[in-house]
Amino acid sequence: MKKKTGKVYLIGAGPGDPKLITVKGLDCIKEADVIIYDYLASPQLLKYANPEVEMIYVGKSGNKHTMEQEDINHLLVDKAKEGNIVARLKGGDPLIFGRGGEEALELVKNGIQFEFVPGISSAYAVPAYAGIPVTHRGITSSVAFVTGHEDPTKPDSDINWEKLAGGVGTLVFLMGVKNLSLIVDKLMEHGRPASTPIALIRWGTTVNQRAIVGTLKNIVEKVKLANFKPPAITIVGDVVNLREELAWFENKPLFGKRVIVTRSRDQASELVEIVENLGAEAIEFPTIKIVPPKSYDELDNAIKKILNSRLPTPDSRPSYDWIIFTSVNGVNYFVERLYCLGTDIRDLKGIKIAAIGPATARKLKDLGLKIDYIPSDYRAESIIEGLKDKVDGNTKILVPRAKVAREILPEKLREFGAKVEVVTAYQTIIDGSCADKIKEMFKKREVDIVTFTSSSTVKNFVELLKDINLENLLKSVTIASIGPITSKTAEELGLKVDISAKEYTIKGLAEAIVSSYQLSAASCRVEE
Repeated sequence: MKKKTGKVYLIGAGPGDPKLITVKGLDCIKEADVIIYDYLASPQLLKYANPEVEMIYVGKSGNKHTMEQEDINHLLVDKAKEGNIVARLKGGDPLIFGRGGEEALELVKNGIQFEFVPGISSAYAVPAYAGIPVTHRGITSSVAFVTGHEDPTKPDSDINWEKLAGGVGTLVFLMGVKNLSLIVDKLMEHGRPASTPIALIRWGTTVNQRAIVGTLKNIVEKVKLANFKPPAITIVGDVVNLREELAWFENKPLFGKRVIVTRSRDQASELVEIVENLGAEAIEFPTIKIVPPKSYDELDNAIKKILNSRLPTPDSRPSYDWIIFTSVNGVNYFVERLYCLGTDIRDLKGIKIAAIGPATARKLKDLGLKIDYIPSDYRAESIIEGLKDKVDGNTKILVPRAKVAREILPEKLREFGAKVEVVTAYQTIIDGSCADKIKEMFKKREVDIVTFTSSSTVKNFVELLKDINLENLLKSVTIASIGPITSKTAEELGLKVDISAKEYTIKGLAEAIVSSYQLSAASCRVEE
């Protein structure tokens, strides 16, 4: 039951990179009943919210206002009076040109509890991502944050241009692109040299980050020729010269790329994290969903055989000689059913364990299980090659896996004489939850790379996007596959695979993408 009167958290959502949210800010998002968010607050932060949360967009962009400030103030009061915990997400910091103070005063006036949750401001974070420290020993020890959005038509300015121009080392103007000419003229009019370095950074801390550097004398013309648009911040001062040496973010190997990750949502995190660390934006498009089988009978019966073989009899022997795990999912569901049946991994004593690859092996080791065989080449064919001398007509093998999977593994092992029992541990189904969003991104040419980590992701990707001209839209898109089996499926479905990992792992896939792009960049330099 909600309280009689709720509470409002005025949260700085950071400058754009969703990872720059504070721990407390993220906690407030998770707790909120209502989230009221701005144009510059990263939409990726919303995925951490409670599924039942009410989300209200009140963004302002240029002259386009979804809601006037006075109406936003009233909305905060109304939602809190309904007994809600309200997260008010504002770009950057709520108190640096964020009008957070105005909203707080309205809450106080109406007897509403509130808290400021400071955020990382674009005023210093965006320059940092552009390789520009706003203060630097030997260059300047003073910095001023100034609104660049002051109305040029009002009779008196709130800005003391004379003192600002001559008394502060670094000047950071927020939202000043439209008034750039006025800002430059005022600074030079009050004594700032025309040769003073100046930089404009657009969409800082995101993959859309772009910078333009010049001097007070030439920057207006440069911005005009480049058709440089807001949102952007402006940095004035000698610290701008450090960018040439310190620009780190834009030098990441995949900077500026948008990468589609087609893994299931609960497995995408590893690839998402790697891609983002390389400077790209990861777009989650889970084409498959991992779900329980329609019936656990097959898996439970296999586990019961293991338990029954533990009964003390003169000729008792393990029910299976080997259990082969072909995925982390197979491990998870198998172990879950062990626990559900009142047992645990101790009852696997005496059974040898094979894992198809390092991720599966790592999961098994985390559970305390010894791996007896892992192939150097992470696919079913390599397991077959590795086990052919280890099995005979008396060997009993259990393979807990997805409902639909390649049959080559059990078929070949049976050819060697082994008795192979394949049981359904889980199933994969198509997940179309993000299909409409991804279609729009393709139509707008906003996708650079699509990654496939299994044949299922390829098949479902093609099925989900079958109503758009995929062949045409993929012409300028790089397709990266985790290995030959996945690549073959893609090619059979009419997709041209540009990158195929040499090591069939998530890390190997990422390394293959980076190598390809670095090679392309080197080729371009040679041609130039």
